[in-house]
Amino acid sequence: MVLNKKYKNLNPNYFTRIRPEIKKYDAINLSEGFTGFHCSNKLVGLVQKHVSEGLNQYGEAYGERVLRERVAEKVSKLYGHNYNPETEITITAGAAQAISTTLSAIIKEGDEVIVFEPTCVNTVPAIRMNGGEPVFISIDKSNFIIDWEQVQKMITANTRMIIINTPHSPSGAVLNELDMLRLQKIITGTNILVLSDETFEHIVFDGESHQSMALYPILTQRSIIISNFGETFHVTGWQTGYCLAPEEITNEIRKIQEITISRVNTPFQLAFADFLQYEDEYLGLNEFYQKKRDLLNNLIEASGFVPIFSKGSYFQLLDYSGISSLNDMDFAMKLISEYGVALAPLSIFSHSKPDKRLLRINFAQPDEIIRDVVQRLLSVKHSK
Repeated sequence: MVLNKKYKNLNPNYFTRIRPEIKKYDAINLSEGFTGFHCSNKLVGLVQKHVSEGLNQYGEAYGERVLRERVAEKVSKLYGHNYNPETEITITAGAAQAISTTLSAIIKEGDEVIVFEPTCVNTVPAIRMNGGEPVFISIDKSNFIIDWEQVQKMITANTRMIIINTPHSPSGAVLNELDMLRLQKIITGTNILVLSDETFEHIVFDGESHQSMALYPILTQRSIIISNFGETFHVTGWQTGYCLAPEEITNEIRKIQEITISRVNTPFQLAFADFLQYEDEYLGLNEFYQKKRDLLNNLIEASGFVPIFSKGSYFQLLDYSGISSLNDMDFAMKLISEYGVALAPLSIFSHSKPDKRLLRINFAQPDEIIRDVVQRLLSVKHSK
């Protein structure tokens, strides 16, 4: 059989490739994005309730109406914009599917998409699969601040979309009000859309607030906002999220989604709809995860790893340049095989190979896991 490969340049991502090594060395996996906590018993009970009631068949094509209504209520209360749950909110099978579907609906051959690197490992392949051309802009690796003057210079007649992510993975950087206003100025008077990944909207530290596109009426008119329930409620494996967009854009996204995935899991949607009424289950995440971040950073002070303090999400970068001259891929493998710790090399989030030696760590873990990992990192031998 001769297979004419359609996507010759697509390969399994780093996390898929590295799992056998993690298993082989019984390493603690803090490289990926799942949390180390059990979800609320209340949420489990709600899933069981809806399953036992027999609500296990196909649901509504674009998400259960009650869940779309709950999302609309949440967004209105937090950010002040009223999305129509009937025409502007779509329930998706997680954030990655929402991003891929959005790109499929909007990007055509020859369109340029501005991507800030480092970025999610799924974003660039999804752009290219749809005939788009990613235009890479590197975020300053010392503070992860976007240079908006550079963005303005990169705009062309072919620019169709700008993709942002705040709070940002892998760096933990957070965009502020000035960033939003600069973005707004750039797209005003153009046909450029913004795709905003706001998966970690409820995890922002040090008294700062999440700057959602939904806070800015002008941006809202030209934006697709994507968020996810998994990271918020410790159920990343349930793969349920949502997409907010003006009706005209939503219509195009829904066309693609209905063809590709048909429906999202019915009883889980109904459980999330019930659970969103308990605001204390997610509005307290800032303080919860800030304590995790601070514990990690206090413990790791005695090592040669230098943290670049996270301002949001449950990720943080560690600079190991004072420990080793190995590139980040090789050093990450060394940590797995010799110290039993799996962290993510920064280079997997970038098409270029950054010269800085940085690894991403996931601190969404019980305190005892954080302590165990840091103890292992403290024993890492210096080698230049």
